[in-house]
Amino acid sequence: MKTKRLTVAQATIEYLKNQYVERDGVQNKFFAGCFGILGHGNVAGIGQALHQNLDFPYYVARNEQGMVHAAAAFAKVKNRLQTFVCTSSIGPGATNMLTGAAAATINRIPILLIPGDIFATRQVAPVLQQLESNVTQDISVNDCFKPVSKYWDRINRPEQLITSLPEVMRVLTSQAETGTVTLCIPQDVQAEAFDFPVEMFQKRVWHIGRTMPDQTLLARAIGQIKESKRPMIIAGGGAIYSDATAILKKLVNRTGVPVAETFAGKGALDYNEPQNLGAAGVTGTPGAIEIAKEADLVIGVGTRYSDFTTISKSAFQDPNVRFININITEFDSFKHGALPLVGDAKAILETLDKELSNFKVSADYSGKVENFNKSWDQFVADIYAEKNEVPAFQGEVIGAVNSFSNPEDIVLCAAGSLPGDLHKLWRTRNPKGFHLEYGYSCMGYEIAGGLGAKMARPESEIYVMVGDGSYLMMSQEIVTSIQEKQKLTIILLNNDGYSSIGSLSSSLGSEGFGTYYRYRNEDTDQLDGGLLPIDYAANAASMGAHVIKVKNVKELNAALEKAKTIDKTTVIYIEVDRKKAVPGFAWWDVAVAEVSEKSGVKKSLETYRENKKTQKYYL
Repeated sequence: MKTKRLTVAQATIEYLKNQYVERDGVQNKFFAGCFGILGHGNVAGIGQALHQNLDFPYYVARNEQGMVHAAAAFAKVKNRLQTFVCTSSIGPGATNMLTGAAAATINRIPILLIPGDIFATRQVAPVLQQLESNVTQDISVNDCFKPVSKYWDRINRPEQLITSLPEVMRVLTSQAETGTVTLCIPQDVQAEAFDFPVEMFQKRVWHIGRTMPDQTLLARAIGQIKESKRPMIIAGGGAIYSDATAILKKLVNRTGVPVAETFAGKGALDYNEPQNLGAAGVTGTPGAIEIAKEADLVIGVGTRYSDFTTISKSAFQDPNVRFININITEFDSFKHGALPLVGDAKAILETLDKELSNFKVSADYSGKVENFNKSWDQFVADIYAEKNEVPAFQGEVIGAVNSFSNPEDIVLCAAGSLPGDLHKLWRTRNPKGFHLEYGYSCMGYEIAGGLGAKMARPESEIYVMVGDGSYLMMSQEIVTSIQEKQKLTIILLNNDGYSSIGSLSSSLGSEGFGTYYRYRNEDTDQLDGGLLPIDYAANAASMGAHVIKVKNVKELNAALEKAKTIDKTTVIYIEVDRKKAVPGFAWWDVAVAEVSEKSGVKKSLETYRENKKTQKYYL
């Protein structure tokens, strides 16, 4: 057997840069490169290996959590067919990646993390940043990644790499099992040399197949659809990742079956398709909510049925409602006692389209759906109408950005009140035009995610919409966007704190307690003093961004025009009225205190108990 003497770190990079994926005859490298921050736990190992492998691009990030978000956003735009490696030192560098790891796994996005680890020899223990335990020496802070990783391994001997790396790739390229993969490599092992088999570094292509479900179950599903009177489709992220949007459009245009979209699935249909009811669930449109309530058959396509999608298990009220779940993941396909069609969404929808060639919903049902589509679009138009209020109305700000953007552009958001408003209001015009991280609703994802999206789609304008709360949590990757000349347009909405949770708090009778950015009042000893004088514009400018401050939507429109002519990241700052909200049409199960001195809480509890009565078990 021919061998090649390399360090463990060198062998890791050499292996990863020769991994490819292929779907539908299109082949590409699986890893676009490596994000990292080098420290004593990886600089002499992974850092040295990257230095001598300049054909495996290295990108310096400013925050370990941020670089994982950037990698996840990149992979999402690439339909999970390409991603990044993220490397960090041991200790805080590693654990900073935990939030990003959790978000990627929850959202089923492939990410490879390579954190440094403590010395395998143990001779110099405890090393700097080592977690000590009095019950075992086989532990480090990297064990924290186990619950949020789809695959986790620690390389304590060089030869372990030979069998571990193929498992890393197996999980990352699995459309069903993908998520965060964590490969911990102790800092001494990273630098240790070994004679690795040459065959290990040959090009390998991982085929992404289009699997089909059991034929008996498929036949039953076709029968159930033909029997249904009020079917509907819930389109999730899987409909987009599998590239099933064209066949979905063909199927529903012909049959008249209505579609409601989850956060990850928004864009599965263009907003003006007659069968598109828009947003599903808690942040849904009236049409999507009413049709879901009456549906006798729900066909989930690539959705995991989060509580937002199901309105906390109260969305589907027909006593005899049945479910068919089309999902590449067996775990998700069985939810709600569904008839499970485990397989690729595009391949299954193509089969359904052929087998349902003579199926159509009734004219009354299709007409009702089309009327909902038209009436909602008029509602959106009314929200978008320019009023030029000061402070601005958030719905109007969304309208300005949506109206100005081109169909191939991307709006990106993650947390606060913006996601719900965007879910309802954004008029999608391509499957990748709406990018929300809402599986984890992670504050701080926005700007880092925008960077990853831009790296994946450099031809598109990326409009990052972020509130002041999320901005303050993580804005550092503005610097990385400047460094890499990856231009973002960031619309920074200032509502003086945590507007979304403030509204939720008020709805639960707690009056928005603790959600404003205020001074501590010397008289009351509470956070009810004056508003903090935070200069967000100066902060963004200090990181190299071009900044435009606007007061109203008329000025915002001019700023968007100006931003498009600027060749670096541009931040448009605008203040919005946190008390003026886009209407909501459904409840969400957030437990209300059963005992309180506050009258508002008591009233909210009564409403909460009434809403709880609508919840169901779908067995």
